[in-house]
Amino acid sequence: MKVAIIHDWLVTYAGAERVLEQMLHIFPEADLYSLVDFLDTDNRNFIKNKIIHTSFIQKMPKAKKKYRNYLPLMPLAIEQFDLREYDLIISSSHCIAKGVITGPNQIHICMCYSPVRYAWDLQGQYLRESGLETGLKGWIAKIILHYIRLWDLRTVNGVDYFIAISKYIKRRIKKVYCRDSNIIYPPVDVSSFKLCENKDDFYITASRMVPYKKMDLIVEAFSKLPDKKLIVIGNGPDFEKIKSRAGHNVVLMGYQPFEVLKEHMQRARAFVFAAEEDFGITPVEAQACGTPVIAFAKGGALETVRGLEQEKPTGLFFKEQTVTSVVNAISKFEENIAAFTAKNCRENAERFSEGRFRKEFKKYIDGVLKNHFED
Repeated sequence: MKVAIIHDWLVTYAGAERVLEQMLHIFPEADLYSLVDFLDTDNRNFIKNKIIHTSFIQKMPKAKKKYRNYLPLMPLAIEQFDLREYDLIISSSHCIAKGVITGPNQIHICMCYSPVRYAWDLQGQYLRESGLETGLKGWIAKIILHYIRLWDLRTVNGVDYFIAISKYIKRRIKKVYCRDSNIIYPPVDVSSFKLCENKDDFYITASRMVPYKKMDLIVEAFSKLPDKKLIVIGNGPDFEKIKSRAGHNVVLMGYQPFEVLKEHMQRARAFVFAAEEDFGITPVEAQACGTPVIAFAKGGALETVRGLEQEKPTGLFFKEQTVTSVVNAISKFEENIAAFTAKNCRENAERFSEGRFRKEFKKYIDGVLKNHFED
């Protein structure tokens, strides 16, 4: 059986690429397709140094840094991949990959990280944060996103089976595509994090500094808690804005190597997370260190963190993305700190290990193939 795996784009090693890495462990002989491939030569081990089949966007002007600007051409580009020789096609998709063209004798399984966020329910947020709410550029962006929505719905019929990465995304797939899906949580490299039971007197947050991550919210909250120390790891477009809001008790470390991040995450009293994520790998990594999580009560965090009301809690939630809500959550955490144990946090994180993902994903694929050939 010939297998092809289609990935949106290869430019970095992030959450979707961790899933792709595990897919290639299961199907090492699979051919790999992507709209573009701009991975550094030192960062190709996770794709087993495969030759990547890319689209015409790869050779477009300034594509290496501006590949996202070619969004209007991406539907056309993904449809040019000739996959006729393959029996099984797996799309690893949060944007375009699921739109590949397949035939009636082929099985197309989509690992869906989300329907195109900025074309559907997050369109308003995307336009606002990009400064595209008004003006000519704004209208052009809205027309393009309208076209993307039409194309996105048209390509739903080409997918035989959907896999969602969380209950949150399962609901989004049902809402947007009117399709059912099975849930397989993404893999987290739990083994790279060491359980640490001895905690220091500081909190930590870590993320890329972009608006939807709400890092500014966390920094502002701790600036109102001068007796609580916060370590902030990460960089991005909002760094200077966030720095301007930081009190003397907030330490912004900028980008740090993995070992530095891990060491601080292991020693922290708690990890603070204010984003509404589809799944959210970092809160699981924090729990793998034995560190409880204080998280916004929406998105994937509700599935990866056990709140105070649950048995063996590993964190607690705040219901609003406001400074007051975060401040109150910190106080509540301090009042209930004895309820959280490093051991329980670690055990909860192990539910999302890489080995678990490979086992569940392979079992699912085998079941699909078995049913297909029996039919």
